[in-house]
Amino acid sequence: MGSKPVSIHGQWSSRWAFTLAATGSAVGLGNIWKFPYITGENGGGAFVLVYLVCIALIGIPIMMAEVMLGRRGRQSPVNTMKALALEAGQSPYWKWLGGLGMVAGFLILSYYSVIAGWALAYVFRTAFGVFTLATPKGVDSIFAHFIAAPEGLLFWHTLFMVMTMIVVARGVQGGLEKLVKFLMPGLFIMLVVLVGYAMNSGDFIQGLHFLFYPDFSKITRNGVLIAMGHAFFTLSLGMGAIMVYGSYLPNHASIARTSVIIALADTLVALMAGMVIFPIVFANNLQPGSGPGLIFQTLPLAFGHMPGGAFFGTLFFILVTFAAWSSSISLIEPAVAWLVENRGVSRIHASVTMGILCWLFGFLTIFSFNLLANFTPLDMFEHFKGKTLFDLLDYLTSDIMLPLGGFLIAIFSAWIMKREASRDGLEMEEGLAYMSWRFLVRYITPIAVMIVFLRAIEVI
Repeated sequence: MGSKPVSIHGQWSSRWAFTLAATGSAVGLGNIWKFPYITGENGGGAFVLVYLVCIALIGIPIMMAEVMLGRRGRQSPVNTMKALALEAGQSPYWKWLGGLGMVAGFLILSYYSVIAGWALAYVFRTAFGVFTLATPKGVDSIFAHFIAAPEGLLFWHTLFMVMTMIVVARGVQGGLEKLVKFLMPGLFIMLVVLVGYAMNSGDFIQGLHFLFYPDFSKITRNGVLIAMGHAFFTLSLGMGAIMVYGSYLPNHASIARTSVIIALADTLVALMAGMVIFPIVFANNLQPGSGPGLIFQTLPLAFGHMPGGAFFGTLFFILVTFAAWSSSISLIEPAVAWLVENRGVSRIHASVTMGILCWLFGFLTIFSFNLLANFTPLDMFEHFKGKTLFDLLDYLTSDIMLPLGGFLIAIFSAWIMKREASRDGLEMEEGLAYMSWRFLVRYITPIAVMIVFLRAIEVI
């Protein structure tokens, strides 16, 4: 089929612009919210080491495959997969793999926007000194009252969705690229400042020891599976985002080199977030394994009792908001691209339509924390007992749709696509680098992703 020179949606101005955008997609709440608390729950350094191995063996090979498929197809994930399947002499029904990713991204953004709205709200709460000298009970009470009020959550969810759709409506270079060129350097600068703050105000040595000293007695089989799963999810794989971003990548930009840089930058952000959070947690005698509440309950308490805490706490929540914003634009982009291609509407029209639909879907998550907090519709199944609508959405996307998408991307790129087509798509010679990628994505990666999937559905 030969690569088209450029997607109808436009093209990144350079390989660097794509690297920033894809890093922005990968760097999100998973790095700054989820990675520190799952590291805290799973023993620290040994978990980090397993996670790094998983990034190398699972994350990078699938990212290379997904970018390669996107650049070769030059369309939305649905139309790309259909075109590449026909090129390989296979069924056009492979388009549903693109559809799976597109729907997963849409559903994830519907609840991601609500959680990002919390971070946005906490920027102002911290700036106005709400947590200054607050007691643990007081911080917990503030959070409980916050999520119990649907109108407040709706306001912040709406504001975040508007921020996202304004950027997406402005197009590839005018919107997505402009934003990430501002957000990503800003995010790294804020992280460096906050690491400096943690060095001066936190128990930095204990934090580093916890994060980087591997005590293998603390790693469990379940911890390894969590590390495998997070290595996959943290790079935004299996949701069409990286594929659609790859479709805007200029020809002759090295996919292998770019994928490695993105994975390294994403991992660096996660580790730096840990270097900010754990010293502050230990300095205040708090628990590193305090779960999802680490950011919205544990940290505000710590910042409230530290010198300069209001300023640096505000900076921290701006950082979280920036990371969420750079990810959210990539979650909705596949659906917007599909609407433009298949319905012939303008980009602005497509952005408004998808934005409103996603905003409405977000109500399910908002109400899961208050009006529908006791609505657990699948209680008849033991595995889903006590799960709210938000829990079910998170489970469906993170544990089912994304691993399934990643598994099928690996199968398609290594087993369905012709060898010459994948080599041509990656622009690699028939050498050690290509052979290593092909071996990983044919055997190691799909098996690892399938293990994550089977764990999620409790088969293993």
